[in-house]
Amino acid sequence: MTTTSYHHIELDSSGVPWISGANTKVVEIVAERLAYDWDADQIHSQHPNLSLAQIHSALAYYYDHQQELDRDIERRLERADKILSAPGASTIRQKLRASRQRP
Repeated sequence: MTTTSYHHIELDSSGVPWISGANTKVVEIVAERLAYDWDADQIHSQHPNLSLAQIHSALAYYYDHQQELDRDIERRLERADKILSAPGASTIRQKLRASRQRP
């Protein structure tokens, strides 16, 4: 991990920003902010393991790198759409359906 000028944000070897001391990517916090229009307090209620300082730092990082992170979010949404629209059932779904049909 590489430190940044954002007190609670580190970059991994691929340049992905993470919240220091947590197993949470900045983009995950931002996605919740955008999807649910949550403020920092609401995000904190969903992630009590993160401090408000960590959340605010993640949001500050986002607003300073908005185009880059918005592209990342768009790629993630496109990948999810592709997976959901793929023909056939996934192996996990098949196993779940099979387990529900057992007597």
